[in-house]
Amino acid sequence: MLLIACGALAREILDIKAQAAGSLDHLDLRCLPAELHNTPDRIPEAVRAAVAAQRAQYDEIKLLYADCGTGGRLQALCDELGIEMLQGPHCYAFFDGVARFEARGEMRSFFLTDFLVRQFDAFVWRPLGLDRHPDLREMYFGQYTTLVHLAQTDDPALAALAETHAARLGLAFERRLTGYGDLQRDLSRWARAEG
Repeated sequence: MLLIACGALAREILDIKAQAAGSLDHLDLRCLPAELHNTPDRIPEAVRAAVAAQRAQYDEIKLLYADCGTGGRLQALCDELGIEMLQGPHCYAFFDGVARFEARGEMRSFFLTDFLVRQFDAFVWRPLGLDRHPDLREMYFGQYTTLVHLAQTDDPALAALAETHAARLGLAFERRLTGYGDLQRDLSRWARAEG
């Protein structure tokens, strides 16, 4: 089975595979560039190209993306191609657990995963121009009250860095140790179904 994944999930997927003590070794991983998160309209075509390039080599392909800002286009593509994808609006939801995330209805929270904490400057600060125009901070983040770090790992240094990012944005800070959430569950389910 081939897993085509968002590059922002690569480390977490490899961690899950390592923890599974060999039971997920038959799952091959190919990642698309994490930068696609900044241009979600390009995700479906990148997925289409990746599936086309690998289809002849694999009986089954799964997509490790949630909707990720594609407005349902990614699910429609998966339906067309006959492949399954992760459920949820984005990775924040499946790390937290989609049902739990949706029940909270946190409209005024800005979320970071471990990946985004590590790559904050590359994926948030610089792309939004805050490195050059810090006065834009209020325009982008004025509607938020809290930065929520959905932590996949219990790493105090990463938690401290996330809190620093919250302060840079002028937001209150909250950390939730979610682990790998629905991502781990779905990987295990897919592996069992294939085996």
